[in-house]
Formats: sequence, structure tokens, C-alpha cells
Amino acid sequence: MSLYKRGDLWWVKLYRDGIPIYKSTKKTDRREAQRLHDIWAGELRQDTFVANADRVRYEELVEDLIRHYQNTEGRKLVEVNTRLKHLNPFFRGTRAARIDVSLVSKYVEQRKANGAANGTINRELGLLTRLFTLALENRQLTQVPGVRKLKEPPPRQGFFEHTQFEAVRRLLPLDLQVAVTVAYTLGWRTQSEVLTLRHHCLDLEAETLRLDPGTTKNDDGRLVYLTPELKTLLSTQSERVKALERKLKRIIPWLFPHLPGAHISRRLVGTQRKDFRKAWAPACKQAG
Repeated sequence: MSLYKRGDLWWVKLYRDGIPIYKSTKKTDRREAQRLHDIWAGELRQDTFVANADRVRYEELVEDLIRHYQNTEGRKLVEVNTRLKHLNPFFRGTRAARIDVSLVSKYVEQRKANGAANGTINRELGLLTRLFTLALENRQLTQVPGVRKLKEPPPRQGFFEHTQFEAVRRLLPLDLQVAVTVAYTLGWRTQSEVLTLRHHCLDLEAETLRLDPGTTKNDDGRLVYLTPELKTLLSTQSERVKALERKLKRIIPWLFPHLPGAHISRRLVGTQRKDFRKAWAPACKQAG
């Protein structure tokens, strides 16, 4: 390794496996440049030196993060992409080394101004931190910026009493009455476990309903035996979907697809239903 001057700045010439690497110290003072020289010399000996950390852009880290989840945790990609829809427009085009506490604080200010809840912002900041820790593991960067999480409200307390559940359920469309009954009876997550159910998950002869491995929060599969009420409701729901298949003349794999209705776009009929908040919120309000 050696120091040399290029213009007003001091540069360092390093060797890794006999190959020269040239890196600017961005210093005009020789003593400060020598300090960086010594730091980088130590990193080279420990094989932790990163030559171009100041050139890596945010978009490169995002590509690596998505590739990581595709290879190891594909089920989380939907959630990752949801968070990136907000992170990308703000940080796109920024060098990763310039993303610090100050810039992250500006992002938080923008998200709060747009009405995002603290919990939502914290999930996005968590993904940003994961982005940098992965880059650190891949030796693209030398440090992770400080990220200060926001205070979140305490978890909601209490239970949805059975009388309250019945009052809301009867105000929902018939297919959604089945979906919420599955969630209420089995304790399954509505969006990620109930609405993602496919026809092959239901076995009316064996009176079972199952979640395939990789579709639950811990990625384990799950098999339950149906109560008489659930068996009747799911049998009726299955017939609704089969009738829609005959009408559309195509196979519908989902157990809870969008069904024809006054407020349902024709292009959505037969596709997977992702949530039903537009039906749930008015039903809760009407039920008091």
C-alpha cells in the first residue's frame, strides 16, 4: 500500500491478491490520509476491506434484497414489495453511504405527513435496516446507518364477543360470512390464511381444511377437522364457486374469489380476494 497525490487529494494504492485497487481518501491533509491508509491496511489484513462502498446505490441494495427473499423466504416477497412502494420513491438514486439518520428522519416526516401510522413506518424502517445489514454481510458497505424507531401504541386489548361477531357477520355478503366464520372458529389470519385458501385445501369427505407448508406465518403446514357448521358453510361456498366456474367457463382455484356484485368490477370477478375491509367496516358500523 502507498499514498500518492492526485490533484489536491491524497489517494491510496492497495493490493488484493496481487491486483491493484485505487481509492481516494478525499483528504487534502497527509496525516488524515495516513490515518485512513492505516485503517484500510488493517481491514485488508482481516479481509473486511470494501473498496467501493461510497459508490453503491440504493437500487443495487434493493435488487440484492429481493434476490435474497426469492432464494430464501419467497413467502415474504409480497410484504417486502408493499414496503418498497414507499421506500423506493424517496431513496431511489441515492448513494447508500449518504443514507444516514438525518435522511431517514426526513423520510419519516414525509410518511407521517402522508398519514402513515407509526407501526407502518416502523415496518418500513425495519426493511431498510435489513437492506443495509444484508449489504454489510455481502461486503458492499462498511456500516449500517442508525435508524430510530417510532413509539407505537400498545396492543389492542379485549375480545370480539360472540354476540358482537354474530351481529357483524349477518350484515356481510354470504361468501364473506363463511370466510369470517373460518377465521373466528379456527383463529386463522383472514388475509394471509383464509382468503388465500384454494379448493384443494378443502376435503369435505374427510371433513378437513388445511394450510399448505409455506403459507402460514411460521411456514409450517396445518390441518384441522371441520365443525358441523364449518362443513355446511364451506360446502355451500364451494358450490358457489363451482357455479361461477360454469358461468365464466374457466377454473377458479380460490375458495373465496370475488363474486359478482353491484360494486364489483367485471374484471375482478373470479380473481383472488385480497381483503374485504370495504364490506367489513360498514358492517361493524351498522352493527354498532
